[in-house]
Amino acid sequence: MMKHLLKVVIGLMLVGLTNSVALANDRPVLRSQVMTLSEIVTIGDFYSNSGPLAFKPLFRAPDLGTSGNVSATVVAERARAAGLATAGTDGLRSVVVHRGATRLDRDQLAGLVRKALSDRNASIDATKLDIRLSQAPDQVLADPKVKDPIRIDRVDWSQSSGRFTVTATVALEHGTKSLALSGTAVEMVDIVALAQPLRRGDILNEADLTTVRLARKKVPAGALMDAAEVVGKEARTNLRANAPIARKDFQRPILIQKREKITVTFDMPGMKLTSRAIAMDEGAKGDVIDIMNVQSRRIVPATIISRGQVRAVSANPIVASLNSETN
Repeated sequence: MMKHLLKVVIGLMLVGLTNSVALANDRPVLRSQVMTLSEIVTIGDFYSNSGPLAFKPLFRAPDLGTSGNVSATVVAERARAAGLATAGTDGLRSVVVHRGATRLDRDQLAGLVRKALSDRNASIDATKLDIRLSQAPDQVLADPKVKDPIRIDRVDWSQSSGRFTVTATVALEHGTKSLALSGTAVEMVDIVALAQPLRRGDILNEADLTTVRLARKKVPAGALMDAAEVVGKEARTNLRANAPIARKDFQRPILIQKREKITVTFDMPGMKLTSRAIAMDEGAKGDVIDIMNVQSRRIVPATIISRGQVRAVSANPIVASLNSETN
């Protein structure tokens, strides 16, 4: 019987302990920091587990984008006065209240201008616009509860000079304020340039190339946009680094120079004949140039096949003279 009574007593003690823990867990607890988007700070902002009293106001919030300290004792007193009887300080001396805001710095403002200009000119790539703000605040604070905190009202932009003026409206919690931004907006172009200087006659490799961004109005006519057009070709003149290059600056590699002695091959049915000749012109692979037979002095056209090598395209080669020719 005693054992049964002991079990009952222990069970009641455990139930009481469990209920005490549950009540402790449900007790309102004061937060050390509060973040709000509203101009009013409520009991629920300050205390967790504040129940149906959570929406009761206690203080005005700091200005948009700022913070303020409030005494934990004062918070507890006001909360108890508002009906949260168990509100305490929970060992805190003060509480920091942060007022949220949509914050835009100068880079973000430049991004808004970039988008506004490109939206009004479909031919312009927004990523290619270089925006320099000359008149703009260091930052703008707007109501974070508004979907579009800044509305662009008017855009004036001279593409020839680059000068722009943008007028906008900033949404505040109560009303709006005007915003004026001005500066320059220049459309930039990515062009192919040399990473290092190239001398006349050098063959251009892909590693020799880089990309530079220039204002469109400073890009010369014919400037290359695609590196594939010149890779593997030969520089016609000395070329400097980081400057625009054009297709006309390059040519296919010259394999045969004018007045150079070369080997000419005649392909004929059942035989191949070779002889020596003199190039009358310079040329690259695949070019057709005039060559002069060393012995006969006869001039015929031939196709350049490699350095110092051509294939004659004459329809009626003189076989006997070719066999008897010497260097």
